[in-house]
Amino acid sequence: MENDFSSLREKMVESQIAARGVRRRSVLEAMRKVARDEFVPANMQPYAYADEPLPIGSGQTISQPYIVAYMTDRLDLRKTDRVLEIGTGSGYQTAILAETAADVWTVEIVAALSKRARAVLAAMGYTNIRFKVGDGTLGWEEGQPYNAIMVTAAPPAVPQELRNQLRDGGRMILPVGVDYQELVLVRRRGETFDETRLLPVRFVPLVSTH
Repeated sequence: MENDFSSLREKMVESQIAARGVRRRSVLEAMRKVARDEFVPANMQPYAYADEPLPIGSGQTISQPYIVAYMTDRLDLRKTDRVLEIGTGSGYQTAILAETAADVWTVEIVAALSKRARAVLAAMGYTNIRFKVGDGTLGWEEGQPYNAIMVTAAPPAVPQELRNQLRDGGRMILPVGVDYQELVLVRRRGETFDETRLLPVRFVPLVSTH
């Protein structure tokens, strides 16, 4: 079966990702390497390389492969970067970040999802990921400042705490909005935050406890 998945993974990268303009070698290599089928429930594995998000339980989803690659690509990551991920979810995006950056600090509000993602990622051999269960809108102060921040659920506006935890010159990418969402790229320049709106998207809401 792994050979079948490997073939499907290669087709996914060529037809869904490279064909749509993602060119960064590190991102394409990560998408070829990381087995998306490992991060979805058993009944969803036949659809693991489909061009769509899939349910993973607890009302959450694993993002469409193209969106995973696109968001990672736009963060312009270097192998020395420390990345904060808000919304561990299945752990798939976490793995892609772990392949393209030095360290990943990932926060998930649903304890069961965090526990499962930690187990899957540990079994795959990742040692450069830290996990936390908590309110993602508050970020993770211990690891700041971050070179890059990725948010994989949609707040109604860019959380100020996440802006504060971004290093000068750092980048943040996140979906923003309620009824209508857009993917936004934020760049910090001192105390100025430049925002670029990229494309319409549909993510689950970012849940806050405060």
